[in-house]
Amino acid sequence: MSFVSKTSSLQAYNMLLFRKAVHPEFFGIEGRRRIEHGDYEFEAWIFKGGHAVRFQHDGHCVCEVVTDQSEQVPDRGLVGTFPCAGEKDHEEKISDNLLYLTTIQTETLTDHLYLGTYKEMLQHGRDGNSLMSVWTDEFGKANLSLLDIQRYRTEVHIQAYHLRSDCGLVLRSQSMFQTEPEEIDLLVADVDD
Repeated sequence: MSFVSKTSSLQAYNMLLFRKAVHPEFFGIEGRRRIEHGDYEFEAWIFKGGHAVRFQHDGHCVCEVVTDQSEQVPDRGLVGTFPCAGEKDHEEKISDNLLYLTTIQTETLTDHLYLGTYKEMLQHGRDGNSLMSVWTDEFGKANLSLLDIQRYRTEVHIQAYHLRSDCGLVLRSQSMFQTEPEEIDLLVADVDD
């Protein structure tokens, strides 16, 4: 009987942050969603075990990629690489008018808790019209990647969940791209009394 470490997938996961678009050819895209709203454009891709999102505003582009295959993604435009294990927060001011925030949390669950969480998240994804990638591994165990996206007037919120059966991994990330309104100079007229 061979023993496989329950941290193998967890240790492979990274969040990559780019200040340029990343081409979809590096991922096996299974779902896509695009939003144009006001002066920003947003695109999300889901694939087995990961996701990529791109946000463009005022000539600036930022791209977030979560994957366990980061060595396959080119590093041109890469701002940072963040291992996903544990809990992490990151804030990046992309420009005077664009802010990126993210938080990453991981946990490893027993087989029973993993299966319950998987079923709950699968139903959540179906009910919420989420972007999803659902697959079974070579042992017939269920895996899931899911993206929830909320669009607002000046921001986009993304909740991502990646569930991997090989180690009972539940990886959650919450990210936000926010355009900050430019300061408006108000002209105040002096009125003679």
